[in-house]
Amino acid sequence: MRIRDTLSGREEEFREMHRGRVNMFVCGPTVYDYFHLGHARTYVFFDTVAKYLRLKGYSVFYLQNITDIDDKIIKRAQEEGTDYRQVASRFLSVYMEDMGALGIDSVNLYAPSTLYMDEILSQVQRLLDSGHAYVSSDGVYFDITTFPDYGELSHQKLSELIPNMRVEGEGKRNPGDFVLWKFMKPGEPYWPSPWGDGRPGWHIEDTSITEAYFGPEYDIHGGGSDLIFPHHEDEIAQMRSISGRRHLARYWLHTGMVNVGREKMSKSLRNYVTIGELLGRYPKETVRLHVLGTGYRNTLQFDEETIRASDELRRYIQNAYYRATTGTWAADTGDLSGRVMACMDSDMDTRGAIGVVVEACREANARGVERVQEFRSFLEWADAFLGILRRPKADTGKLVENVLGIRREMRAMRMYEVSDRIRQALRESGIEIQDVGERTEWWYA
Repeated sequence: MRIRDTLSGREEEFREMHRGRVNMFVCGPTVYDYFHLGHARTYVFFDTVAKYLRLKGYSVFYLQNITDIDDKIIKRAQEEGTDYRQVASRFLSVYMEDMGALGIDSVNLYAPSTLYMDEILSQVQRLLDSGHAYVSSDGVYFDITTFPDYGELSHQKLSELIPNMRVEGEGKRNPGDFVLWKFMKPGEPYWPSPWGDGRPGWHIEDTSITEAYFGPEYDIHGGGSDLIFPHHEDEIAQMRSISGRRHLARYWLHTGMVNVGREKMSKSLRNYVTIGELLGRYPKETVRLHVLGTGYRNTLQFDEETIRASDELRRYIQNAYYRATTGTWAADTGDLSGRVMACMDSDMDTRGAIGVVVEACREANARGVERVQEFRSFLEWADAFLGILRRPKADTGKLVENVLGIRREMRAMRMYEVSDRIRQALRESGIEIQDVGERTEWWYA
């Protein structure tokens, strides 16, 4: 299996640090507002990564932080006249509901930052002790000139970065120095520290959490490409300055942005769609198919035309599965699973894997009733990590056939109003029907 590592810029052979075990950390959200398709894109992809690695036999510990103290959370709380904890709690609940609705259930632990203050204070103190940090008038800062490799993840040189950096903060030695601990301001939440009451900077929260569970180095670090600089760059500088090791993470994976038309989806442009809004219009399988149908590092295009196309493709796959389930047609699967794995083993090529699934459905349509069970098993196997298939309960097919039997009796007695009501009830349950001579065909809408 090969993975394209953001740091090296190359596809690297994946070798776990500890045999059979993979530690993976993905930056979670700041819980201050509703979550949009850009969040879904990242978290659906890494959900698929975790599930695929487990299918390959790895024991995966998937850790995700939750930023529950931040300037944006404080600002919203002040605007609403409430406590920051109420804002964070409310939107954490929204986030967990969204993740559940998207079928994301692979995360082992969600770690809210405010539960790790001791670990945060420990890291700040060690950076001070080693000369990588200093106390200023408004907080504790990391001195980026003490870390010569600063910029390596984003492929920039420190000497070229500093002149173009903005100065934010009082008494900073260098424009690019970033805050580890912010001293309190009136009306803001704070925690005690040896240097003054305050709260943690964003970057120190993540490395404190990962060190608590994985130690100073682990296998995979993931997130959106907008986090490469400065967030992930700063994480590397912090943890490597403490540990003295060559790596924080062995492999860095970053998802691309989402475009609406020619513009990046963003809250500032007000061109975003929330996860809740999207799932109100389309099933989760459509959203996952739309996200995974584009290579994870590429820009994902979103508009009504592209999401409808994903929904049509979802219906096509779903009905291939239904027909295989009921034994009306299916295909010779051959080495389909091997082809899917070859795609996934090539930098988690979900687009290619879905292409194999669609090709199998097309072949099944042409071949007829051969090897029904094998085709059905293949679709269920691929769905275990892609999550693009609605699996009916075991008795769904029999129940629908019984209902259609009653409907045929109603039609034979010319009770067309009742027949139409049954059709409508099935449609509302996500099932479409079509009368073809003496028989009735049905499929999932």
